[in-house]
Amino acid sequence: MTATTENIQARDAAREERRSAWRTIRRVMPYLWPKEHAWVKVRVVLALALLVLSKLVAVYTPVLYKGAVDALAAEGVPPLALGAVGLTVAYGVARMMTVGFQQLRDAAFAPVAQRALRRLALETFQHIHRLSLRYHITRKTGGLSRIIERGVKGVEFLLRFLLFSIGPLILELALVAIILTVVFDGRYLAIVAVTIALYVWFTFKVTEWRVKLRREMNDQDTDANQKAIDSLLNYETVKYFGAEEREAARYDGAMRAYARAALKTAYSLAFLNFGQSFLITSGLIGVMVLAALGVQDGSLTVGDFVMVNAYMIQITVPLNFLGTVYREIRQSLVDMGEMFDLLEQPAEVTDRPGARDLVVREGRIEFDRVRFAYDPEREILKGISFDVPGGSTVAIVGATGSGKSTIGRLLFRFYDVSGGAIRIDDQDIRDVTLKSLHAAIGVVPQDTVLFNDTIRYNIAYGRGDATQEEIEQAARDAQIHDFIVSLPEGYDTVVGERGLKLSGGEKQRVGIARTLLKNPPILLLDEATSALDTETEQEIKDALARAGEGRTVITIAHRLSTIAEADQIIVLEAGEIVERGRHDELLARGGRYAQLWSRQQADSEAA
Repeated sequence: MTATTENIQARDAAREERRSAWRTIRRVMPYLWPKEHAWVKVRVVLALALLVLSKLVAVYTPVLYKGAVDALAAEGVPPLALGAVGLTVAYGVARMMTVGFQQLRDAAFAPVAQRALRRLALETFQHIHRLSLRYHITRKTGGLSRIIERGVKGVEFLLRFLLFSIGPLILELALVAIILTVVFDGRYLAIVAVTIALYVWFTFKVTEWRVKLRREMNDQDTDANQKAIDSLLNYETVKYFGAEEREAARYDGAMRAYARAALKTAYSLAFLNFGQSFLITSGLIGVMVLAALGVQDGSLTVGDFVMVNAYMIQITVPLNFLGTVYREIRQSLVDMGEMFDLLEQPAEVTDRPGARDLVVREGRIEFDRVRFAYDPEREILKGISFDVPGGSTVAIVGATGSGKSTIGRLLFRFYDVSGGAIRIDDQDIRDVTLKSLHAAIGVVPQDTVLFNDTIRYNIAYGRGDATQEEIEQAARDAQIHDFIVSLPEGYDTVVGERGLKLSGGEKQRVGIARTLLKNPPILLLDEATSALDTETEQEIKDALARAGEGRTVITIAHRLSTIAEADQIIVLEAGEIVERGRHDELLARGGRYAQLWSRQQADSEAA
């Protein structure tokens, strides 16, 4: 790659980064100045007013200091000394007022910043839940959580420092420049202006370089965090394969890369701090030399000398902070940019404009020439069609990879079909709201995942307003109530991360209980008894049969013995329906279903 090509790419990257930064600022501004909340605007204006007052008092404070020094240095009588005391007290009061106004400013703005942080965090959380299953299957939970964490924190920092650091610094520098020009002469202003210009140029250049190093450090931090969380989520797998040392080495490698990036950041910070100190000290020496010469030739007083020194120190403090503020603002923009990229991730499945609520009358489900592919080059469902009459039970069976679970995902509209249509009571599910569709379908998945909360909370998740009696009845119907009450803490037992404190069968029954509590008109059972022993399986079958009375039930099953009583059995093979009928009819036909049945019966007898 030639140097010219690299330069062009670097310019394009910088232009894209600036565009992203401005996009981020535009996205943040509505949180700072919302149209619908006047109290937020009032607080912002009040905070700005207090900010201006604090800067005016701060700029006038060295004048009081000068007066006190001149009064003390002059030959005179006690009244002059009394004047010096009064000016000293006034100087102290002015300093306290500066701090007081700053604290009042922070207090006035704090609710605005917290509101913005909460609103943006909520918006991000809601958007992530709106994203499709396709996105969540490919996401990296650890990296995603770190992006959200850094982005939300960046909002508060950006709002606070953009409003209360850069603006106040410019105001203070302007006021000091005016005083230096009016009270002294243009030479002082020239030295201060050159110092500030060199300081700002140096700070921005080095900080831009450091931002790239910081981004690399963030990437390594995200990678290390992802590896740690991924390993902890797969704790049992790590133990099964004795891979603790392997996981530790993997994590240590990520942390080693993070340490290298962090060291580069630390070294560059030392260089930045030394360069800033050198420039500021050079400017301070230049101004103080001019003031000392003025005192020597009598054109300035000792108080003037002290005042010049006070002003230089006063502008040095915020200037020293400028590098940190600029770096943090740039980093906040990067962090928030990643979060806004996430917010701009399109939701694959959304409500159509004018979508109406689903109205379930009979619960009839129709798959009309449905086609679907996760990958365009590999079609999963190849134009399948079948009807599920309202109140009936239809079972879908087939070998692994035949498309059984995909049918359930499409019915729940985790994905939209590539071709054809799915209808419930003659309503295309793409024309109804997702909320109403999801409310009408109860799902018991093959792998039940529970929240790290109590058993009561996990069952009650089926319906948030359920009473304790309803929760217990659902548990009885799912054949788990007796087990729960036998536990020391009963329904208040915490199930652990992803329900790991419970066995597979216990988790499955909790999942069945919360679906029964939801009480939907349509049930989707995706291998709902796969984790249960034979005796419990029969009990759950009876409970599900009772729960399915008067409802439309689609059962996706691998174990054929669980669906022998279904009203209709559909046999899938490579995304196509190869057989359909009742259990006895399919066995008599001697086709694919009969082969699967014979094989499972033989496996059962062998076991």
